[in-house]
Amino acid sequence: MRFHGTMWVNPAGHLEIGRCDTVELARVFETPLYVLDEELFRENCRAYQRVFGTRGGRVIYAGKAGLNLAICRILAEEDVGLDVVSGGELYTAVQGRFPMSRVYFHGNNKTPAELRMALEAGIHRIVVDNLDELELLGRLTAEHGAEADILLRLSPGIEAHTHEYIRTGQIDSKFGLVIPGGQALEGVRRSLETDGVRLRGLHCHIGSQIFELEPYAEAARVLLGFARQAREETGWTIEELDLGGGLGIYCSAGDDPPSVESLAETIFGAVAEAAGRHGLPVPEVAVEPGRSIAGPAGTTLYTVGTIKQIPEVPRTYVAVDGGMGDNPRPALYGARYEACLANKADREPDTTVSLAGRCCESGDMLIWDARIPAVKGGDIVAVSCTGAYTYSMSGNYNRFPRPAMVLVRDGQAELIVRRESYADLIRNDIVPARSRRRMG
Repeated sequence: MRFHGTMWVNPAGHLEIGRCDTVELARVFETPLYVLDEELFRENCRAYQRVFGTRGGRVIYAGKAGLNLAICRILAEEDVGLDVVSGGELYTAVQGRFPMSRVYFHGNNKTPAELRMALEAGIHRIVVDNLDELELLGRLTAEHGAEADILLRLSPGIEAHTHEYIRTGQIDSKFGLVIPGGQALEGVRRSLETDGVRLRGLHCHIGSQIFELEPYAEAARVLLGFARQAREETGWTIEELDLGGGLGIYCSAGDDPPSVESLAETIFGAVAEAAGRHGLPVPEVAVEPGRSIAGPAGTTLYTVGTIKQIPEVPRTYVAVDGGMGDNPRPALYGARYEACLANKADREPDTTVSLAGRCCESGDMLIWDARIPAVKGGDIVAVSCTGAYTYSMSGNYNRFPRPAMVLVRDGQAELIVRRESYADLIRNDIVPARSRRRMG
């Protein structure tokens, strides 16, 4: 397993993160356990700020990658913006005292209640996804005497080379207004005609876990080409260009992600060239990293339970006390990870096993053919680069409680998400009155 951030092997032969022994973390906080490396999370924020913020760009963390009150405070302290995609994420930002002047609200089907919440909170930008939403937003601003600064999300017709489930920039997508056929241009016209709505710029997002930079440059060229058309047709001039997130990270062997510096050079170069070619002022550039900030900073700890060997295949299944409930990504779209034994981190990986989850599904496999030292029940497995889209996508399938999360730094481990209890699982359950009467 490749180490990231503050990971190292301590004199006891254990994996440490943030100067905290992960074997001790597993003992104190139990497993499964999400461990977030605060120093690495902050450094990833700062890396984006160094190459985008210093050139006048905006860095907006994609909250869907992973969000809670503690993360809100870290983002606020690092002067990073926040992209939310639901009322729940917005509520978390409000309760976390995150500056509303740095909040962007995405989503292809925002409800009236969510948009009202956004207007009342006074967030920075609402990213309008379709014409129905634009009409709804216009009604709400009129009802409340409010004003909304918006970006229009467009589908640029670019298919990034990633899994189809996390590919979002193609024309055939539930997200965004389509440029061919005039739908996007109609969005500009209606925005300009809607009282209480101020169109500031354009947005697109081409996908996730992307290792090639040319699609970002092409997206900038497409959107600025459309911006020129929009100015010719309506007189509107673009002020802001948000090119979304999606930069890939290293998760397992074979992954070769580009640097944040290379991403910035590609985007700023393409934007400047396209704006000059189309006779447009260079817009303010925004990006929305999520995975590339949170992903490498997260590690999930598990305890080994049963071990099943099938000599005829051959294969050895090593079952852990978590799985698709705390990390559904391998089951959903074949996401790949690496692992080590946290209590044997100083030993050479000389055994090939398949790490299985405990959900009642054959597809609940965390890692096929993982290389680790000889394993036995009670060992602690550490799966790296799980800081993004694990906690945020976790669920209660089979009625397993969600894990806890700890923030580690300088030898201190602080609980930032409590482990769910069995009582939490039935907290919202209600037995109908007629059944209660029959039961006496």
